[in-house]
Amino acid sequence: MLFSWSNATSQSETEVESVPVVTDDETPAASADEDVPWVVLVWNDPINLMSYVTHVLQKLFGYSIEKATQLMLDVHNKGRAVVSNGTREKAELDVFRLHEYGLWATMQKDS
Repeated sequence: MLFSWSNATSQSETEVESVPVVTDDETPAASADEDVPWVVLVWNDPINLMSYVTHVLQKLFGYSIEKATQLMLDVHNKGRAVVSNGTREKAELDVFRLHEYGLWATMQKDS
């Protein structure tokens, strides 16, 4: 049997290697923004009673009557209060839940 080196190919020569490719899809600044905590604000409104706002804060966030009352007074006197903080996803959920109870709430990046 004759063997010719020019006709022989090894398995590694015929296979295509898969190499991970680094892209600029996610910049370091974008991933750093995700780490920034978000805050949830409840705003004063002419509709909800102060006792109702206190009740909702206790029910949703488990605050004591004293803590919920202090936050409600901040809403009433200052026009708004930070009622929770955390990841963007948590803040979105908290805002959604507050809206379900009829409170005016927004979220923003913590500064």
